[in-house]
Amino acid sequence: MFDLKLIREQPERVREMLRKRGDDPSRVDSILAVDEVRRTSLAELEGLRAQRNTASKEIGRMKDEAERETRKQQVREINTRIDALDKIVNDADKRLNDLIAVVPNMPDDDVPFGKDDSENVVLRTIGEPRQFDFEPVPHWDLGPALGIIDFERGIKLAGSRFYVLSGAGARLQRAVIQWMLETHIRQGYREYYLPFMVKEQVVFASGQLPKFRDNLYHDVERDAWMVPTAEVPLTSLHADEILDAKKLPLNYVAYTPCFRKENMAAGKDVRGIKRGFQFDKVEMYKFCLPENSEAELETLRENAEEICKLLEIPYRVKILCTGDIGFGARKTYDLELWAPAQKEWLEVSSCSNVGDFQARRANIRFRREAGAKTEFVHTLNGSGLALPRTMIAIMENYQQKDGSIVVPEVLRPYVKMDVIK
Repeated sequence: MFDLKLIREQPERVREMLRKRGDDPSRVDSILAVDEVRRTSLAELEGLRAQRNTASKEIGRMKDEAERETRKQQVREINTRIDALDKIVNDADKRLNDLIAVVPNMPDDDVPFGKDDSENVVLRTIGEPRQFDFEPVPHWDLGPALGIIDFERGIKLAGSRFYVLSGAGARLQRAVIQWMLETHIRQGYREYYLPFMVKEQVVFASGQLPKFRDNLYHDVERDAWMVPTAEVPLTSLHADEILDAKKLPLNYVAYTPCFRKENMAAGKDVRGIKRGFQFDKVEMYKFCLPENSEAELETLRENAEEICKLLEIPYRVKILCTGDIGFGARKTYDLELWAPAQKEWLEVSSCSNVGDFQARRANIRFRREAGAKTEFVHTLNGSGLALPRTMIAIMENYQQKDGSIVVPEVLRPYVKMDVIK
């Protein structure tokens, strides 16, 4: 949640931030107008309540009946005005919360300015693309030919953008998940198994609501939301808690299936398993002290990069510009694996510093020492990695001329085979 105090004290800075994000700077004016109504009404309300308390005490001391009745009538009029102001303040509170809930986070000063993803900045590329002595086959042909991906049965079961993995394909995906989890545990993360459906407040706290409502799956009868990423339940593990500063940072990791409507146009971008309505992901998450969040972001990125390095697949690191950075993020690095048959870089991880944005929504605080004032923690999240695109990169980079796929060395103890034929 954006800090209302910052909007009050530095409105032009917030307007400029919204312009850089390609958002509407007039949001600031709407918020300040409602805030003024609320503050003015609240001041009057508090004054009237004080008057009422004083009048009530005076009535108890009055002996003249006429004076008592006059004073009672004045109290009745005060009560009528208090009721009206109560409604004005409550309505303004709700309106203010609704307006602030759609204000994105303030990007860090070192986030590059840009209008959209075409202006993201590539920081470095690691590894050289493999030189094939044959034309590499895209995964949407390679998988069915090996009998490990079945698109037709996926459509039969659930409709478009669903698929079935079987045999070595299912085993490979399970192996990747287990290997990623164990790698991150070795890096110092604590594993969690989480609900795949959560309450609305949990989705709101992570920043998914209200902005991404149309992209989420919702069980209206139970008011339960299917998680779009493990980041959502991980955020609220400590909702409404005061954490011990001495125990920070807290480093968590979790595997979940992820459910998103992914309302994208048909075409090249949705072919194969690249962009489905259901996919698997391993997610890293951090709760830390505010002064450490920048350093923790670099650690998070390094931890995600280790997965790419161990897979021995070429990858690159990008920093997202102001026009493409996520709604709740202050700064984001994207990691992309090379897919040789598609001749494109596939985003497999976004590592973000969210600052206190989610902590304000979830009311997650810490206290530096006994008796000290509470402060909001900073939170960070990063994919480690998203499975479908990682699977694409493995299949396409490790394919052989005979149509088989060599299993990356780090995965062989989990897959129990060297080659998928």
